[in-house]
Amino acid sequence: MGRILLVVLALAVLGGIAWKVMYGSAPVSAGADGPSQPKQQLDNVRKAATRIEADQQKAADDVAQKAFGNE
Repeated sequence: MGRILLVVLALAVLGGIAWKVMYGSAPVSAGADGPSQPKQQLDNVRKAATRIEADQQKAADDVAQKAFGNE
């Protein structure tokens, strides 16, 4: 009897946690303050990726220029 009660309680707790994760948080939307936090993070990642790509392209161009001379 105790084991069944323990299983039922464990399932209830897991179900409650799952419900909280799925439906408990407020929806994220852009308000009067500007873009939402995830949008800002995505923009920051895009800027960093663009910067890194430009740095790598410059490094590759420098290596090619050293290897093949002034072409």
